[in-house]
Amino acid sequence: MESLLRFLSRIWIRLLAFNALLVFLPAVGILTFRTYEQKLLDRQERSMVQQGRILAAALGGRGEIHAAEAEHILDNMQQQIDARLRVYDRDFRVLADSSLLGLRSGDLADAAPATEAERETRDSLLYRLGTVLYGLYTRVFLPPEPPLPDSELDATVEEVRARVVRGALEGRYRAGSAVSPERRSLTLYSAIPIRDGEEVVGVALASKSTFQILQDLYDLRLSTFKVVLLSVLAAIILSLVVATTIARPLHQLRLQAKAILDRRGRLKGGFQISRRRDEIGDLSRALAELTRRLRRHIGFIESFASDVSHEFKNPLATIRTATELLAEVEDPGERQRFIAMILDDIARLEHLLSEVREITQIDAALENQPLEPVDLDRLLRAFVERYAMQSAVPLVYRSRAESAAPTVTADPERLARVFENLLDNAISFSPADGEVLIELAADRGDAVITLRDHGPGIPEEHLERIFGRFFSYRETGEGHTGLGLAIVKTIVDGCGGRVTAANAEGGGAVFEVRLPLD
Repeated sequence: MESLLRFLSRIWIRLLAFNALLVFLPAVGILTFRTYEQKLLDRQERSMVQQGRILAAALGGRGEIHAAEAEHILDNMQQQIDARLRVYDRDFRVLADSSLLGLRSGDLADAAPATEAERETRDSLLYRLGTVLYGLYTRVFLPPEPPLPDSELDATVEEVRARVVRGALEGRYRAGSAVSPERRSLTLYSAIPIRDGEEVVGVALASKSTFQILQDLYDLRLSTFKVVLLSVLAAIILSLVVATTIARPLHQLRLQAKAILDRRGRLKGGFQISRRRDEIGDLSRALAELTRRLRRHIGFIESFASDVSHEFKNPLATIRTATELLAEVEDPGERQRFIAMILDDIARLEHLLSEVREITQIDAALENQPLEPVDLDRLLRAFVERYAMQSAVPLVYRSRAESAAPTVTADPERLARVFENLLDNAISFSPADGEVLIELAADRGDAVITLRDHGPGIPEEHLERIFGRFFSYRETGEGHTGLGLAIVKTIVDGCGGRVTAANAEGGGAVFEVRLPLD
């Protein structure tokens, strides 16, 4: 259900629905009129011609046509015809007419004026509005139709009927149409010669009005235009929904983005976390997370700069004092002592600068560092073997991992620096008769590396600060900048793991590194 709601909340779904209603439905409705009307006219004409041909075939080959015979055939065809059929002899006389025989007739050219229902449909405001829009469409988008010849434009029903009948008496199929001004419809005529051998003995004339087609088109246009209006109404509602659910939240995000910085370019606010399930909600949450990380990074830079400045002050102050005293002291021994102090502080500054440079490089390069599978068991065994040859403190390594070769994805050099710093720290606090225990295990998808020493442990008040930059609680700080454990935490965090420190039962400190297994 949650995934379905999230899918339906997508912006592209709303835009697709909007475009479908606004564009496709009205376009289909308008384009259907002309095609539908033409198909109806073609079908009516084919039906008329077919009925006329049947009548001509029934009367052909019998010599001279007689009225009684023609009426009899028309009477027999009454169930198969819906057009008005007439039979003419070679002298242009009407021998039979289906409308005079009481048969069904489709020729309404001479019928009563338009019905009340037709007038109500054509005269309704909605129909007139649709007609205006359709007329505008035909004038703008469709090519102009060729004008009718003057002879056809001015021709009456009788003239058209006479023309097609006389053409058929000459032995050719003829068709024509006459305009009915009162009904705005056409009466279609199809004349088929009736032959007795090679001689034309008469004409079968089929005629039918397009009145019923126009009436159907009136209803269709009115119904289609109603659909168009409903589509436009739905499009307006969707536009309001889009403005409310898309444009307005984006405007709010823009305002929050403008207010996030002060005049000095410092972060003073943030993006509100949205509960929306669509892309705007995703964007809002991403911007909020980006702002949070940016604020944290700026805080890191500011605090780091403050820490570095503080750490540089002591050796620089010592160098300055020793330099001033050096100019006043005449005793060679004292001068040598001050020079040694200056050189020691310079070496300390160089070491401090080296550590600062390393931690800043690590923090900047974590996202782009080359990653590869690292066999932790092999890495730790190599460390223990190397340190065992140069350390006075015994090192003990145990692997309790269920997997024979637990691997993690990391930069091998950075990961090696983690264990190097932790081992150096553990060895420096361990007494000569103590030992450093390194254990490798697996726990819920993580590789767990534990280092325990048997030193004095970590004062409780320092446990929260142990991984802070430039922090050291040693009695003597010679050779230690307080950045070793800070570098460890930076690298482990960049690998997606975490490192913690605690005091072990029985004395000593315990450092635990958890890294996600491949």
